[in-house]
Amino acid sequence: MSLVPTEEADARPVPRPRSARLWHPRRVLVTPAALEHAHGRQIVARAEDLGFPIERLKSNRLIGLRDENPRRAYAQAKATLAIVTAPPTKLKLQPIPPSADWRFDLAEGCPAHCQYCYLAGSLSGPPVTRVYANLDAILGNLDGYLGQGGVTSAKEARAAEGTTFEASCYTDPLGIEHLTGSLSAAIRRFGAWEAPVQLRFTTKFAAVEPLLDLPHRGRTRIRFSVNAAAAARYEGGTAPLSERLAAMGAVARAGYPVGLTIAPILPIEEWPDAYDALLRDAAEALSGVAAPDLTVELITHRFTPGSKTILEGWYPGSDLPMREAERTRKLTKFGSVKYVFPNDLMKAMRAHLTGRIAVHLPTARILYWT
Repeated sequence: MSLVPTEEADARPVPRPRSARLWHPRRVLVTPAALEHAHGRQIVARAEDLGFPIERLKSNRLIGLRDENPRRAYAQAKATLAIVTAPPTKLKLQPIPPSADWRFDLAEGCPAHCQYCYLAGSLSGPPVTRVYANLDAILGNLDGYLGQGGVTSAKEARAAEGTTFEASCYTDPLGIEHLTGSLSAAIRRFGAWEAPVQLRFTTKFAAVEPLLDLPHRGRTRIRFSVNAAAAARYEGGTAPLSERLAAMGAVARAGYPVGLTIAPILPIEEWPDAYDALLRDAAEALSGVAAPDLTVELITHRFTPGSKTILEGWYPGSDLPMREAERTRKLTKFGSVKYVFPNDLMKAMRAHLTGRIAVHLPTARILYWT
């Protein structure tokens, strides 16, 4: 499908996305330290306006969140929002290849229920969604990293992106934006930053309406994490795929650079046709957008022994394919074990997806395959 707009398409009114389903935590905790920050108090006010009761803790520690039953502990934690402050270690940014130069966190934890959750084994303790009240310090810290980094700052192929900062490594910032306002603040910050920079985040949600009219100045790339329809059933608590794609079209029409994060790629039944259909739907969502600034990131499914144990406790009975005998065992650069698909299958999937992207989304830039 061509992405070149027709006169008829240009004449159509720009559609606004439908009101998206929002996460409603059953428990909201706030620490004393969080209330010392204006942004923390604003998050509390947002939660109160939405009718959520606030538990004001007496100390800055989150206690009483563990349970001997891993499934029950998971369910309770996933229904909890904690308003806290980011520790000083968060202000020392880490590189995040191949996505971006640097990672910074507006929050940790995610309200979704993905059976392959990337955060399993990465974060300690129950999977509570922790949002950070000391936003001024987090955003003010970024200046010191300008022009540094080893992904876009140092590589000619992506130099046009400037210094890139990834905000969705440990959270989905759009899924909690109605409660925090942190993502909008970050977008405004990058829009006002007179430097070659880019904010990047990936989301499985669709509530983009508050972002459409922000002064982003093209310095925020909004990427939508998508998958073939048969694989999307592993993504509980997220926006339906059709709504995510519609949201991508809406932000593209609002002038944002956009992206598709196709992940985790799985060899589901008739996977070539399934991923071809996904790419056709993505092209349709962008029809009428003149020369969209579109990137694609291709991420295959992998797991570690530790993440598998955690996920099996969280999602007993899941049929997500995690059989070691069907995978290739590899070591990460840190010496830990991970299981990926066999090389022949990886090559076949890569060739198919890159070929079909060229057909359906000819203006897209594929950033990486992993």
